[in-house]
This record gives sequence, structure tokens and C-alpha cells, in this order.
Amino acid sequence: MSGNHDHAHDHGHDHRHDHEHGSELSEMQLRVRALETILTEKGYVDPAALDSIIETYETKIGPHIGARVVARAWADPEFRTALLMDASKAIAQLGLEQKVGDHLIAVENTPTTHNMIVCTLCSCYPWDLLGLPPAWYKSAPYRARTVKEPRKVLADFGVTLPDETKVRVWDSTAETRFIVLPMRPAATEGWSEEKLAGLVTRDSMIGTGLPKEVNEVAA
Repeated sequence: MSGNHDHAHDHGHDHRHDHEHGSELSEMQLRVRALETILTEKGYVDPAALDSIIETYETKIGPHIGARVVARAWADPEFRTALLMDASKAIAQLGLEQKVGDHLIAVENTPTTHNMIVCTLCSCYPWDLLGLPPAWYKSAPYRARTVKEPRKVLADFGVTLPDETKVRVWDSTAETRFIVLPMRPAATEGWSEEKLAGLVTRDSMIGTGLPKEVNEVAA
């Protein structure tokens, strides 16, 4: 399958890109609010257009969308099978419209295989499911080291796998994007999809992290 890297990798593909809670605001939120105010007052930004963009990222784009997909796959064996067979088609069943890339592939973590996603030439990324890529995903060290020494990169993220677990690296392209289906945490039998989604982290869907454990979330 194109994009699969165990040891070697191919650079031949062509990249054509790509509530608040309470009254307390973080420093970043305050900066964003100030910037919004300045741009609006100077007439550079239409407030309605800005609201539309914000609403899109809050409801239609972002890691919470990918988490919903993963939670459904954990809870519904038929959806899991469909997701692994054709992820683009499967997410359409959830009413999600994929706008980035021609095809989405889901790769499943198991006790014997751990998957990681990278884009070796630039920063192709399934942002409609995971939001904007983190800065480190676009960095040259991540793009180069993930292919050459994935276990060391995982260690940098605080992830240590058993020696017998194989690490497989997948290289995204402008045409093909990947999402990792992480392993479902133990002791979550009977959980609702909404509650399961709360265990799914952005990094676990890239492969540089793991889902939260049960003891990491509120009861």
C-alpha cells in the first residue's frame, strides 16, 4: 500500500496543497479576542465571516471529529470493519464530509503493531478530522526522524512500546491521508460513544500518543 514505511521510504509523490468555561480566558484566548477586535474595527475582517470560520472549526473540523470516528469504531464492530476497509466511505456514513485529499486510510493499532503518521516532504494532514496540524508535525526533525528512528521519536513523546511491538510509519500525500485507530483502553465496556470519545487524543490519532486511560478522566 502506498505510503507504508517499515524501513525505506519514497519521496516520489507530488504534494500540491494543502466554550469557553466560565468567565476566565486563557492568555491565548485574550490575544485572539484582541486580534479579532482590531481586524474588525479596521474593516479587514467581516464579523459574520469570522463567526462562520470559528463555527466551522468548533463544530465541523478538529480532533473532536476524529475522536467521534474512533469512538464509533470502538463501539460498533461493523463500523470498525467499514472504516478499515474504506475510511472515506465510512465517515460519510456519519454525515461527515471529507474535503482534504482524495482518500483517507485508517490504520489500526494492535498489541503487535503500532502505527505512526508523517508527511516526509511537507505537512499533508487530515485536518478536517484532526484540525490544524501541530507545529511539530510540520517540523523537519519530526518528518526526518520518524522514518529513520520512530521508537526514539515515540520516546520523545513519552510513549514506550514493548520490544515485540512493530512500529509502522505511513507517509501522507496530497492524495492520501491517514488516521490511526488506537487500541481501546481497558475497563471501558458499556461506555457510551460520547464517553469513549473523551479518551481519544489528537496524538493518539497521529500515532505519537496513546488514548487516555480510564483513571485519567472524570467519573
